[in-house]
Amino acid sequence: MRKKGLSRRALSFGLAFLIAGTVFPASVAPASPALPGFPETPRQVAIVIDDFGNRMKGTEQMLELPVRLTVAVMPFLPTTRRDAEEAHSKGHDVIVHMPMEPVRGNPKWLGPNAILTSLSDGEIRERVEKAIADVPHAVGMNNHMGSRATADERVMRIVLQVCKEKGLFFLDSRTSHRSVVSKVAAELGVPTIRNDVFLDDVYSARHVARQLGVVLEKLEKDEKCVVIGHVGPPGLITSDALKSAIPQLQKKVKFVTLSQLGPDLVRKAAG
Repeated sequence: MRKKGLSRRALSFGLAFLIAGTVFPASVAPASPALPGFPETPRQVAIVIDDFGNRMKGTEQMLELPVRLTVAVMPFLPTTRRDAEEAHSKGHDVIVHMPMEPVRGNPKWLGPNAILTSLSDGEIRERVEKAIADVPHAVGMNNHMGSRATADERVMRIVLQVCKEKGLFFLDSRTSHRSVVSKVAAELGVPTIRNDVFLDDVYSARHVARQLGVVLEKLEKDEKCVVIGHVGPPGLITSDALKSAIPQLQKKVKFVTLSQLGPDLVRKAAG
């Protein structure tokens, strides 16, 4: 039986203290409490930030965070190359943030040359190859939206085959519980990993604090955690929260890029 740890509520409350500057006025912000004790095995956190490529809110702030990140850059946008080059120069991993068809959602959110289930095999391959070529220094790929596309075995077999040919791993953002990414990637021998926690699916500092609490709770039992945040509407909220929390978190965890997870990058569906 797993040793009983702090509750999610307690962890979340502690992280709310850590980012108090974004939740409470500075004059009434409480002191940061000690983080809960972890097992002796080193814990690793890989922070992935999505939606680079259009110089949206939080871009500069995310790139200046004092830890290594994995920067997911959308192809074919005004600052795609600029953002990828800058991220690479700062030592961050760069991956292609591939637009993929959702079950629901505004088509305008997809961006150019998205992967749609209505496309032919050849069209899918061509779009994936062009996207990889458009994002300098890419070492991997993840899906932007994609709840419909990542559940389609035909589509994902083509996408993942191109990733294999180009030497890229694939991060499943887990926008659908019906995702077939792990299954198909295992069959093709493509290194893959999946997202564990979305930090800012609700755009508020309190929610980001709670999600950081979820990360800590997960790390009580798991050695690694992959988390996704975003530039854009929640960009400044999330970057401020991370900037405030990182110094305290570094006492307990190591921040890594996805490629630094090394042999443990490959995680099967049951992992």
